[in-house]
Amino acid sequence: MLSCEEEVSGYDLKKWADWSIRYFYWSPSHSQIYSELKKLERHGFAESRVDSDNPLRERRLYRIASAGRAAVTAWGGHGPVDRTVLKHHLMLRVMFGHLSSPTRLKEILRDHITDVSRIEREAAADAHGAEFRPDWGYSQIVLNWTQRHYAAERSLAQQLIEDIDAAEATLAEAANNEKAGYSPPVPGRWREVEQRVREAGTGDTATGL
Repeated sequence: MLSCEEEVSGYDLKKWADWSIRYFYWSPSHSQIYSELKKLERHGFAESRVDSDNPLRERRLYRIASAGRAAVTAWGGHGPVDRTVLKHHLMLRVMFGHLSSPTRLKEILRDHITDVSRIEREAAADAHGAEFRPDWGYSQIVLNWTQRHYAAERSLAQQLIEDIDAAEATLAEAANNEKAGYSPPVPGRWREVEQRVREAGTGDTATGL
């Protein structure tokens, strides 16, 4: 964020992160920001000064140093890109739906839809707010991507509500076939599924799953 060459305070960086990167990465706490700024300065990647112009309170302003620009430029152009790790708490809840009920799962999904719809609107507003600054072109296209991402998340959650009914119908049919009441998935059954997937991938079976 300092690579944009603006002299900013830790508070500025927190507000900036809440406006932008929190949509697709995370927003650090104030303590994390100040800790990282001190570390950057210690390594010679950033410089700071105390701003005494404000009579109400002094604040420390940070600016990127030439060594910092060289380091972050090397990272941006040649650094490894870690694979995205998805930790979707809601999907974990649906995965173990046998511990809940279709009604409750749908309630959770509807709450999720409300939440992502709000974030989608916020991202759209922030993307629109960046339009008047040509030098913020990359930030704007990322915010536009964020809006599309949450729109897709909303659509997927809506589809999942319908899928829950289909899953319940399948479970009911399985219970009927076994002439027994509903029971959780059989332990070890995942091994059979894994084997069928492997066979389908090698062409050993035409049916797969």
